[in-house]
Amino acid sequence: MPWASIEDLPETLRDRLPVHAQEIFLAAFNAAWRQHAREPEVEATAHRIAWAAVKRRYRKSGDVWVPRT
Repeated sequence: MPWASIEDLPETLRDRLPVHAQEIFLAAFNAAWRQHAREPEVEATAHRIAWAAVKRRYRKSGDVWVPRT
């Protein structure tokens, strides 16, 4: 189900991702949810798309997500 704000994201995402990455995840997830709403695996699809959007702008360095340069 789409989320209204980053405060609604799962705690694991909020604890690990910088705020900007959370905003990217939220926007991409919600857009993917709307676009793929009629598909049976909508949630899994939306998660994959949202993570892909985050990974375009951030990379994991150890345990920390940092902006790509």
